[in-house]
Amino acid sequence: MKKLLFQFDTDAHPSVFDTVVAYDGGADHVIGHGGLTPDNIAGLVDGCIFTRAPKDKKNTAIFIGGSNIEAGQNLLAAVQNHFFPGFQVSVMLDSNGSNTTAAAAVARIAQSTSLIGKKAVVLAGTGPVGQRAAAMMALEGAEVSITSRHIFNAEKACFAMKERFGVHLTPVEASDLDARAAAIDGAHIVFATGASGVELLKPEHWQNHPTLEVLADANATPPVGIGGTEVMDKGELRHGKIVWGAIGFGALKLALHRACIGKLFENNKQVFDAEVIFNLAKQMA
Repeated sequence: MKKLLFQFDTDAHPSVFDTVVAYDGGADHVIGHGGLTPDNIAGLVDGCIFTRAPKDKKNTAIFIGGSNIEAGQNLLAAVQNHFFPGFQVSVMLDSNGSNTTAAAAVARIAQSTSLIGKKAVVLAGTGPVGQRAAAMMALEGAEVSITSRHIFNAEKACFAMKERFGVHLTPVEASDLDARAAAIDGAHIVFATGASGVELLKPEHWQNHPTLEVLADANATPPVGIGGTEVMDKGELRHGKIVWGAIGFGALKLALHRACIGKLFENNKQVFDAEVIFNLAKQMA
């Protein structure tokens, strides 16, 4: 029986990246639907849950993507609310790569140093990856701050993660290079999750930093987010700090994403959200 993955995207057009990884992860067919909301999902979910016998439902699964993590989370809840005993399929949430990218990065950071009691700063952390990474580090025992150019956005992100994960994050306004340099004062870990091509720190801001242990950067487009690092850095030691570039931890991200897709088809009752995906990342790191 064919393994069918239905790609439910909150954006107008389903992600090509997610489609490719879905095939590489073991799906026989990937069927994409864009522009989905909790209000228009019912018929599609019905098609997933009513068409196969109970023993065969494991061969149908749902992947929820899109650029907006809040929209993705709402869609996941709507999909789950449509299930009932005996009629459900496994589902995975990874809006904008939020869960898999964040999990891979934090797993590599945790591989490099203990997170317990450490001060971590997620620069430009109000996007999907930054929010989830901040929450994961907090769950591992770190004291985590999220920076943004506007304090309102940082506060909103911190509140959203408290609501979702029960963690306390500190919002920090940092609108320019000097402010971001000040934000990492006393930090042990820095993870840059800003927009592509935006430099968030200069080399002089971190190279002689007295407390920094690990830096990671999710930006693969020049210039990188942390000046003086490279996208290929894979736990490289630079100026006494361990550095992970976007490609450096990206190999784990892709392997993790593919592994999650494969596991969706093991049974029809699984939910792959942040916690499950992060636990798998730690096992794979």
